[in-house]
Amino acid sequence: MTEATTPSFIDLGVPVAIAEALAKNGKTEPFPIQRDTLVDTLAGKDVLGRGRTGSGKSIAFGIPLVANLMEDAAKKRRPSRPRGIVLAPTRELVTQLAEAIKMIADPVGIKVTTIFGGVPQRRQEAALEGGIDIVVAAPGRLDDLMKQGVISLDGVEITVLDEADHMADMGFLPVVTRIMNKTPKQGQRLLFSATLDNGVDNLVKKYLHSPIMHSVDSADSVVPQLTHHVFEVSGKDSKDALIEALASGTARRIFFTRMKHQAKKLAKQLTERGIPAVELQGNLSQNARDRNLAEFVAGDSRVLVATDVAARGVHVDGVDLVVHIDPPVEHKAYLHRSGRTARAGNEGDVVTIVLPEQRGEMRSIMRAAKINVTPLQVNPKSANVAPEVLDLIGEVAPHVDPRETERKRAAAQNAQQRAAGHAPAGEGSSTGANAKRKRSRGGQGGRGAAGSGQGGQGDRNQSRGGQGGQSRNGQGPSGQGGGHQRSGGGPQSRGGSAPQGARRQGRRAQG
Repeated sequence: MTEATTPSFIDLGVPVAIAEALAKNGKTEPFPIQRDTLVDTLAGKDVLGRGRTGSGKSIAFGIPLVANLMEDAAKKRRPSRPRGIVLAPTRELVTQLAEAIKMIADPVGIKVTTIFGGVPQRRQEAALEGGIDIVVAAPGRLDDLMKQGVISLDGVEITVLDEADHMADMGFLPVVTRIMNKTPKQGQRLLFSATLDNGVDNLVKKYLHSPIMHSVDSADSVVPQLTHHVFEVSGKDSKDALIEALASGTARRIFFTRMKHQAKKLAKQLTERGIPAVELQGNLSQNARDRNLAEFVAGDSRVLVATDVAARGVHVDGVDLVVHIDPPVEHKAYLHRSGRTARAGNEGDVVTIVLPEQRGEMRSIMRAAKINVTPLQVNPKSANVAPEVLDLIGEVAPHVDPRETERKRAAAQNAQQRAAGHAPAGEGSSTGANAKRKRSRGGQGGRGAAGSGQGGQGDRNQSRGGQGGQSRNGQGPSGQGGGHQRSGGGPQSRGGSAPQGARRQGRRAQG
């Protein structure tokens, strides 16, 4: 009896040019979700794909998206009228999906761009005006550009909804519905989701035409390469010591916190103790998110401390360990956070640190997640630290002088600002590319969304406005960030930060 062979991408009907681009990036054998869906998606059929995080969904829908738009792409390209759109719930996921799609789109002449909030809108407008085949977007900013008439979806031939269940959890379904209503009814539609609850089934019924369903893994399926650990500690001191110990290894690891301020505080504490760590949480400007993630990807920081903003869509090669600082709020969050390691067939470990009062909560989460693990009582201050803990720490990395870490970060921030056409932080200059724009969206004040105040202003984390809350950034004296802002009708406006990262609080708007 001969052993069955796995079909290649070519066997599944993938165009040679795309298969070659995949091979150049080390992708020669299709994953199950790709193997199961490609024949149908390449044939133009509507497909509902169910698969857990890390199963290879981005390539599964990226291939037909590019392949079905390849023919005469340059002739069919029109300003501000994309032929393919991909919707995803977070900025980070939008960015990573676009990178995965561009890997196979660039070699065949398909143009891809991203749309999401927290960055200057004008750059996105310029990309659209130049003609784009595929737009990868977060629903909020895309909806805003549609209302302004900046983009039209009447030429869309293929629509992809990724992480549809997460978009439902975040309350995006009304926006997604408005967007879908603007796409031609006869277009191909692909929906990928781990679950079909919270209204996702309604999207399927309303917008997919006789969809073919392919279910590779449910959201609750156990990842065989993933090892789960529950470490019980006696109190806060033991917990803090265990966190520092688990952060001290040489491999990349992600620590998840429930609250944004916890992520910020822990990243700062670890860095001060000689363990370079960066934060990823919702209060950061998009530029700060990009810098921090780049620092983690490059290995300059070994630890990423994140909220659930990184629980989906953030894929970094070589993440060996995920640590839940506290048990997450429910089992879905546990599974999605844990999915940042043991991706694409690799092995990984997940640790949850549990205080005495959290033990019952943790048992409920593991029972719902269908994971059976025996808790281990751990005292990291003991001379006999559990071997399981030592194995997870691995080789201890040498400590890094915090001043050296801050120096590198300041240099990276200045380089990012120069690349964007702005004066670096600390130069007090507003002569960058956007200096003439009194009011701008995102970069120099933003309209409600997180932005980065550049050109002598450093990073500005938030600007909140109601009733047309555009912000004006005043120009500070040399070496300082402009901190004066006005917000029309908004309850509060938070000013830009000084060049060394110190925050300056803006004035309260009085309506």
